[in-house]
Amino acid sequence: MYTHTKTISIVIPNYNGRHLLELYLPFTLKAINNSGTLYEIIIVDDCSKDDSVFFLRENYPDIRVIVNEKNSGFSFTCNQGIKAAQMELIMLLNSDIKLAADYFDHQWKYFEKDDTFGVMGRITDMNGPSIQDAARMPKFNGFKLKTAYFYYQPENAQTLTLYLSGANALVNAKKLKELGGFNELFSPFYGEDFELSLRAWRLNWRCYYEHQSVCGHELSASTKNYKTARWVKMIYFRNRYYLHALHLHKMALVLWFLQITLIDLIPKIFTGKFWMLKSYTEFLKKLPYIIQQKRAFKVQMRQHHSTTSVSEIFKEIESAVKDKNMVRL
Repeated sequence: MYTHTKTISIVIPNYNGRHLLELYLPFTLKAINNSGTLYEIIIVDDCSKDDSVFFLRENYPDIRVIVNEKNSGFSFTCNQGIKAAQMELIMLLNSDIKLAADYFDHQWKYFEKDDTFGVMGRITDMNGPSIQDAARMPKFNGFKLKTAYFYYQPENAQTLTLYLSGANALVNAKKLKELGGFNELFSPFYGEDFELSLRAWRLNWRCYYEHQSVCGHELSASTKNYKTARWVKMIYFRNRYYLHALHLHKMALVLWFLQITLIDLIPKIFTGKFWMLKSYTEFLKKLPYIIQQKRAFKVQMRQHHSTTSVSEIFKEIESAVKDKNMVRL
């Protein structure tokens, strides 16, 4: 274990998650206290209808609780905690995550590197060893950005990943704040962690996966509070459109647009999946704002003397494990 530790702000978004906080917050406290570092915990409540805020104030008076005036979604909620955070590192943690007692022991080494953006740990089922999330190997499906497979390297290697899960990412606070946190265009949820990591990569900051840092995840515990399954799918695909439009350029962007329109959208409409049309039209409404965001990020890239493209990121991650021992999941 590295003797030098950095201070940590743990930021937890909450929406009607009183039962999750009661179950899993004690494990977070145990892990961070075991780390031996100075820390703060900030829980941002997204205008819950349950008694989450009362529970926290009664049982955890040392935890800072921020309450949104209205329900605003994951990105906005996390960003309130990111803005308030005072420490060197920010741990973005979902309320349905159970940290192992030694979770932080394996994380410090990554922040000895100047170009580290952040590191995530292994996410398993809550009651078993089955892995839900690990390092992500990227691929193009036509012109769509995809995860080819999850993987890890058994020899304690510092493994690159396409993106950090927003459920358990330990991130350099200065870099995260420079990026402005999550893109609130993606509210209420889905895809914001992928998009944030792509921005970090494109500024030549790296995202890592640590297999020895383990946490359990109660699957779908945080999204089941929201409306219908069809509505959730609409949001998911709309946000995928946002991500591609933000990070593809020139001919790749044109060909992607043709792919999603002619190959994805039209056949789904003919099979009665009209929620896909809703995703598409919601995306088109936001195109002027997306163009504005692309221009602003281009300025930021120039400030960092970076011209890194998505395809270059993919090549770097692929080449890092070429001829190396790894386990595909």
